[in-house]
Amino acid sequence: QVQLVQSGGGLVQGGGSLRLSCAASGRTFSRYAMGWFRLAPGKEREFVAAISWSGITTYYADSVKGRFTISRDNAKNTVYLQMNTLKLEDPAVYYCAAGQTYSSSYYYTRRNDYDYWGQGTQVTVSS
Repeated sequence: QVQLVQSGGGLVQGGGSLRLSCAASGRTFSRYAMGWFRLAPGKEREFVAAISWSGITTYYADSVKGRFTISRDNAKNTVYLQMNTLKLEDPAVYYCAAGQTYSSSYYYTRRNDYDYWGQGTQVTVSS
């Protein structure tokens, strides 16, 4: 079992920045690829960003590329999502997720590939 506890989020003005954190406990965090997804009202949960367990490989949805950065600190069992230049289309509940992988460079973009999920954290952007 892996438990994921999220922190960060909140209200920010358009163009501003926020950082989300996701702390893991339980099994070996460093063997899990990590991802961020978001769920906005009336929409399906969508992929935002992913990172391999080594941190070597990252991948982003086109909608956030160049604005968001995913990173991880395996010594702290924590993954981060730095969100810059937030737009009015970014508000959602953001979820971190962990998926076991046996490759240090592999990541997942599909929800079904993730085994564990955080509790979600609200991000709101004001105009």
